[in-house]
Amino acid sequence: MSGMIRIVEKIDLNLAYEHLQDPGAGATSLFLGTVRNATRGDEVFQLEYEAYDAMAISEMQKIADAATAKYGLLKTLIIHAVGVKKVGDLVVVIGASAPHRKEAMAATTHMIDTLKQTVPIWKKEFFENKQVWVSENP
Repeated sequence: MSGMIRIVEKIDLNLAYEHLQDPGAGATSLFLGTVRNATRGDEVFQLEYEAYDAMAISEMQKIADAATAKYGLLKTLIIHAVGVKKVGDLVVVIGASAPHRKEAMAATTHMIDTLKQTVPIWKKEFFENKQVWVSENP
């Protein structure tokens, strides 16, 4: 098994996809998280992400390892961007390759849900008249 775990300024989607290639894979699943234009009815102009890098990478590796064990994955990746992001920008990529699609798709869902609950990443939402720091945790 091989995993790619990174905190970056800008996500290279081609590199992510290339990493997940494996001759034993019958399925590759990618989750792409982007900046949307509204939150709770307020127009969002941009987001700013910060992470406690060392702890975030450690937690992301635990998530990938657990998903690999649970779903029999061949390769995984978790990449999260930090810094200022505009509407439409790519913020997070979660990926899994597996012999079958059911496991690959279930693993990506499991990894993004767990990331949002456990990884120390914070975002600041910028609205017309306010700025709000929000934990990634729901």
